[in-house]
Amino acid sequence: MIKISTLPKTWIFDLDGTIVKHNGYLIDGKDTLLEGARDFFCSIPKEDYVLILSARKKKYRRKTIKFLRQNKIRFDEIRFDMPVGERILVNDEKPKGLKTSLAINTKRDEFMKEKFEITEEI
Repeated sequence: MIKISTLPKTWIFDLDGTIVKHNGYLIDGKDTLLEGARDFFCSIPKEDYVLILSARKKKYRRKTIKFLRQNKIRFDEIRFDMPVGERILVNDEKPKGLKTSLAINTKRDEFMKEKFEITEEI
């Protein structure tokens, strides 16, 4: 169980292999949502911000957004043509010690298994 604060959060997700089947849109001609993704995205509080990053070319933007909306995958922003290497997040700790960045690596084509528990500690 990963403990997180009650503060509004920014969620940053990769698309292929973490939310949808990796390269399914190329291999199968369509996207396939990974098991557990819809329920998780529906559980994200409205005050939180969701950013999706993808190395997909911009020419797939319209089709990808349509699929995500049809499957209730909520996002505030989606960026295409991102580099294929590491995604590095750098953030400062709160003065009382709250660590304000967290990274989770998942197995390809499996939605994350981690569970989050909201805690009052800041």
